[in-house]
Amino acid sequence: MAGLAATGPLVAQPARNVEISFYFPVAVGGPVTALLGRLIEDFEREHPEIRVRPIYAGTYQEALAKSLTGHKSGAPPDLAVLFAADMFTLIDADAIVPFDDVSAGARLDPKWMEGFFPALMANSRAGGKTWGIPFQRSTILLYWNKAHFRESGLDPEKPPATWQEMQGFATRLTRREGGNSGSNNSSGLTTRWGVQIPSSGFPYWLFQGLTTTNGATLMNASGTQTQFAQPAAVEALQYWIDLARVHKVHPPGVVAWGTTPRDFRDEKVSMIWTTSGNLGALKAELGFDFGAAMLPAKLRRGSPTGGGNLYLFAKRPQAQREAALELARWLVTPERTAQWGRESGYIAVREAAWDTPLLKKQAAEFPAATVARDQLRHAVAELSTHENQRVTRVLNGALVAALEGAKSPREALGEAQAHAERILLPYQR
Repeated sequence: MAGLAATGPLVAQPARNVEISFYFPVAVGGPVTALLGRLIEDFEREHPEIRVRPIYAGTYQEALAKSLTGHKSGAPPDLAVLFAADMFTLIDADAIVPFDDVSAGARLDPKWMEGFFPALMANSRAGGKTWGIPFQRSTILLYWNKAHFRESGLDPEKPPATWQEMQGFATRLTRREGGNSGSNNSSGLTTRWGVQIPSSGFPYWLFQGLTTTNGATLMNASGTQTQFAQPAAVEALQYWIDLARVHKVHPPGVVAWGTTPRDFRDEKVSMIWTTSGNLGALKAELGFDFGAAMLPAKLRRGSPTGGGNLYLFAKRPQAQREAALELARWLVTPERTAQWGRESGYIAVREAAWDTPLLKKQAAEFPAATVARDQLRHAVAELSTHENQRVTRVLNGALVAALEGAKSPREALGEAQAHAERILLPYQR
């Protein structure tokens, strides 16, 4: 592949056809798999010398495990969509190569890696290198049922802007047997909850939505230290617990990640927190008018970013690696990420994508599609450390223990912090 122009296709006149494997996970509802299949077909029509084998690899956790197993056995994927937050784990395993190095080897202008929203790059760069390219990215949004707001005497166009407002709105929205709205003294079976924040699947991520809006940062930029037990984090967890135990406007205990959008669809809950990646599916499935908003603030606006980056794997021949680079570049062009964002609900990751006719039209017709983009101005990096799966598992366990009442927030987060410090001790400098 030598001699290619930096501004043209990476594989203009290859000596032979190349086949590459592409691992991807699906963590949201909707026809995301079918959409990705159509994109791959379009890519192959434009690049007939490259064949792509898209392989559904399960959840993000399963996709990571399969990719690392393949790396250890000498047969990794060429390109994979994996958690942006697992970047340090992939680097530590020597499983991936920087996009900078592969682009330089292919004599590409490095400017192609510019133009992404800065908040999305916080989980993409380390040590002066770009290890991941934003692709399947999201933030957490609050979704609300406008009809429920109207019947509860709330402005259907005005979502809660603060923690206090969310708790107050949820009290008015909650319904008990007999038609009573929620209150501390209400009794009877709850027929509709005011608010629901899922705590299975990715509890640390939803928790980070609370800690971020309370001014807390859970880790340092190099992924070597955590701050789980700081007062602002304890306060955030107490607020989450109190929604259920004190105010009785949130389901008690652990709330399933996957059932939360369904509960919203079935009108069992009036407000939910979930990924902006669910926006497309909710728009297609819901039979009622709904809104999407930035997360309510305590001390500030904000949300962690989330979702997956594109990664190039080591232990692959140069031809496959450069073909995988071409696929990655193609997927994040403004036109393609605009198409992906419009149809999937994920954020179109390049700022220029929002100037395309496709997204300008969508913004005019469906303003909710711009909320996750606008929230990026206030967004922070997703919790990401070395040994990231182990560290997040520790925090997840602590959150579940506190939400189920087995431990106090201070006790649960203190133990999680101590455990995380032991895990990260080898990475201290």
